[in-house]
This record gives sequence, C-alpha cells and structure tokens, in this order.
Amino acid sequence: MSTKRKTLFPEIQPYSTGFLDVTPPHSLYWEQSGNPDGVPVIFVHGGPGAGTTPKQRRYFNPDHYRIILLDQRGAGKSQPHACIEHNTLPDLVADMEALRAHLNIPRWHVFGGSWGSTLSLAYAQAHPDRCLSLVLRGIFLCEQAEIDWFVTPEGMGRIFPEAYEKLASFIPKSERDDLSAAYYRRLMDDDEALAQEAAQYWCEYEGSCAALLPRTDVQPDPEEQKHNLSLARMEAHYFRNNVIPPEKSLLKGVDKIRHIPAVIVQGRYDMVCPIATAHKLHKAWPEADYIVVPDAGHAGSEPGTLSRLIEATENMKTIKP
Repeated sequence: MSTKRKTLFPEIQPYSTGFLDVTPPHSLYWEQSGNPDGVPVIFVHGGPGAGTTPKQRRYFNPDHYRIILLDQRGAGKSQPHACIEHNTLPDLVADMEALRAHLNIPRWHVFGGSWGSTLSLAYAQAHPDRCLSLVLRGIFLCEQAEIDWFVTPEGMGRIFPEAYEKLASFIPKSERDDLSAAYYRRLMDDDEALAQEAAQYWCEYEGSCAALLPRTDVQPDPEEQKHNLSLARMEAHYFRNNVIPPEKSLLKGVDKIRHIPAVIVQGRYDMVCPIATAHKLHKAWPEADYIVVPDAGHAGSEPGTLSRLIEATENMKTIKP
C-alpha cells in the first residue's frame, strides 16, 4: 500500500450557480461542479462566516461527485453580507435542507470542518435519512468551554501569547478583562471602519493559531481580507448568542446518526478546536472512524489532514446513493 499523501484534485469550474431566497433578508449563493449525474456531496464551510472558496471543490473526485458548495447566511457571496439577522444554527440547518430540496437531491454526502462540523452534525441529527455519509474535521460543538478557550489568556492565549497580546492591544486596557464582549461591541458597531479594523485583528489572531507550523511569509490575500468582517462578526455573534447548552449538546444526539457511515479527522495539535472535543465525540460515537493526524493543527489544508480527508472522500465512493 502506497504511503504517498493525497493532494487536491485539479481545478474545476462550476457548471451551475444560483441564489436561494430564504428567511428575509437572506439570499444564499450556491454552486455545483464535477459530474452533474454524480453522487451529491455538500461542502459545509467553517467560521461561522468564512464562506466557500474554489479550492474547496477539489476535495472530491469530479468524475464521481456532484459537488455542491453553499455560502451560509451572511457569508461569502450570500446577501446581505455579514448580516446576523435571523442567523442561528437552526436557520442554517433549515437552509441546507431547503437547498437539498431545491436541487432535487434525495440524499447526499455531508463534508464539514470546524464550525462546518457543528453544522454538519446538527443537520444530520435533524435529517438523518438525507445523509449518505459524514466526513468531519476539527470538531467543534459550540459549547461554552470551547469558546472560553478561544478568546482568553488562560486558553489559546497560553499557547500563542504573542498573538493574544496583539489581539488585546486593539482594545483599551479598561475593557481587556472580557475581550469577547469588547470585540463584539466593535464588530457590531455601525461605524464600518471600526468594525472592519476589529475584524482584521480578530482574523489575524485566529489565522496565526490555525496551523501546526504557521507561515509568516504569506502576504494578505485581498479576496480573503474582504471576508474578514463576515467571519469575525459571525463568530462573535454565535459565540455570544448561540452557545449550545449542555442539555442540548450535539453529543446527546449521536444515537440519531450512529448508523450513518462517518469519518472524524482531527489534527493532534489543533489549538483552535482542541482534540479533547473530537475525543469526546469519538467516545460517544465509536462506530465512526476516528483518525488523529499526528503532524497537524487546525487547518484543513495541512498536508496530513488534507490527505486523510481526500482518502475519506475516496472511500465514501463505495456507498450507494
């Protein structure tokens, strides 16, 4: 058996795109690429608020899969941009189901990482009969302990103190006892310049902690920069207003999806979504394949994680729709 790591499939272009009107004022961008007669798979992006990118089409064999990308409410090309109105986890679950019906898809594979794993789990538990399989990466359950880890000096700030200090530097000292609240106020401010500047600091912090070996020589990508506001604003919105309480934990819904073929891929040194959460999901759901990548952090693009994700999508090709 070859030990060569798998890489992305070649670049492809969508064969159809559109917008799906859901709860006003939201209109959601979607696209399809790959094989129009292939087995459907939906890519569930992270953040929340990150939006999709062309590279995400390339996790899937385009000869086999009908590849569907959806920009969640307020993210990517969906309109209005960075809008938090009517933007909750149940709304996003309903949007996925509405898109499935709109595209006349009986069942599809569901592939999601980070926040995308949260939404994928929630969708599968609400609509288990619509899921052919689940491929999940960088597990996040949107629980309070995970959010506290993300934006406190006792959490991720202990591992990346320089990044945390830069994050804190944007906020006056009198407000630094609760950075999450301080950033929330600025990200929701009507002053667009202030909100955009806060978003830049927030996204730089998250990005600097996302990989095992972060690159420091990469210049900012203008295409990514313009999505900073939606990513930061949506994360702050969900972290403050949409935390999943213990009694509604997604771990409690595993029995609804236990029968669905599933793969959990987790970077050993993931600092954004630490492995303890993935381990809890594995213990609750031992039927799912659990793969720990020994030389990876959080990013889905890291070579070891990327290889195992593509291996998972290749293995799922044996599942009959």
